[in-house]
Amino acid sequence: MDAVVQPLSLASPSPRVTVRLAEVISALTYALDLTEGQRPGHTLRTTLIAMRLSEDLGLDSESRAALYYASLLKDSGCSSNAARMSALFGSDDQALKRSMRLVDWHDRWRLAMRTAKSCGIGLDPISRIKHFLQVARTPSLTREIIQTRCERGAQIATVLGFPSATGEAILHVDEHWCGLGHPVGLAGNEIPLLSRVLLLAQTFEAYWIEHGLRAATEMARARRGTWFDPALVDRVLAWHTDKTWWDKLTDMVHLEEQVVALEPGMTPMVATPERLDRIAFAFAAVIDAKTPYTARHSTNVARYAVSIMGEIGADAQTYRDVLRAGLLHDIGKLGVSNRILDKPAKLTDDEFREVRKHPTWTLEILRHVQAFEHFADAAAQHHERLDGRGYPFRLGGEQIGTMARVLAVADVYEALTANRPYREGLAVPKVVDIMSRDRGTAFDPHVLDAAVALAENGILAELAEVTENGFEELQRRGAPAPVVLLSNAA
Repeated sequence: MDAVVQPLSLASPSPRVTVRLAEVISALTYALDLTEGQRPGHTLRTTLIAMRLSEDLGLDSESRAALYYASLLKDSGCSSNAARMSALFGSDDQALKRSMRLVDWHDRWRLAMRTAKSCGIGLDPISRIKHFLQVARTPSLTREIIQTRCERGAQIATVLGFPSATGEAILHVDEHWCGLGHPVGLAGNEIPLLSRVLLLAQTFEAYWIEHGLRAATEMARARRGTWFDPALVDRVLAWHTDKTWWDKLTDMVHLEEQVVALEPGMTPMVATPERLDRIAFAFAAVIDAKTPYTARHSTNVARYAVSIMGEIGADAQTYRDVLRAGLLHDIGKLGVSNRILDKPAKLTDDEFREVRKHPTWTLEILRHVQAFEHFADAAAQHHERLDGRGYPFRLGGEQIGTMARVLAVADVYEALTANRPYREGLAVPKVVDIMSRDRGTAFDPHVLDAAVALAENGILAELAEVTENGFEELQRRGAPAPVVLLSNAA
């Protein structure tokens, strides 16, 4: 029997508040910590260390602003190498990244030992040896992995409209003072100062949070003149006795508040609607870069959801909210290992349980962002069903709002029609047949009917392929008016 289907409610819950850009990006850094395998608050603590260094150095306000946002966005490219690392090492990418960040690459013996311990965790000895040999035989592996991450992070900073110095700092964050870093191999003062600051700040934080202040201090002293600019190390070592300041970095309750308060400039940057859209698109790119299996999933779900909402009818803010919710609905997948996401075989029950955690992480992350919290529930409910058999919250009927119902349909439609390495995307008639079997049980009939009409008219297929210049033509051919919001996704 069909589940009870409640009438659609299209009122927008979106608040009309002014939000600082620093607040939005600071809150979203927890997602970056998740995919980079770092402890919660890693990026924020790195930013505090970097900004104190900038004060000690007497940097001008322009340089401090560039460093501030470089610190917050330094790991925005980290998802782009997750699949590659997990496949080569045969291990969870998050744990692998956290472990490898602590090793000194210049010490070949220690690097080899750490690599051996990190390969094929949980696998049989023969498989572990095979993965180790695979890593050892891959030329320039470290450079390749770092270059992918740094170039992607710098690109995202540019897309978000930050100054070139911000992107440059991210691009060269893993260059070492001695010239043996990556991706270019710059040395000494050839390395941008902001990159030198950022490398020391993030490495010191990683050691400090894992092993304590003494171990971090010893690490900085040992790598002085090899990894790090000696003058910067001397400044950080001088803080060793400032216990009050280090204690502030452990205050998770006020960590974001501390970071936001340090935003350089007399007038804080405001998160305008256009900037919020760019942030949503940028983080959708971070999400989709996590695995090659879903290269455009978030963008397409957002496009389909806006188009479906256009068929149903809603106000302008609701269109914008469903766009952002679609772009960010899978942000929780940044916490799922690529060892699971990219597995070619059937998942075990334990692996399914891990995958099914991602909507909960989506909810936690988006609730943390003031500008996005009003659609956090809807974004996190994209795997719920009207009959209560969805996950992870087991909601049903009227407990599931309109936006979540739209996202649920858009998400499944995209997954079925998109090409995957293991199969071609299904044809529209086949997808319609499959989804229609769950009409009224999994999917809201009104939403599904709207999606089917768009699919059969070819609108959804064109949305997945259209470039920015093609949106006007698409609207002339019958696409709903709010599709103009999607031009930024081209």
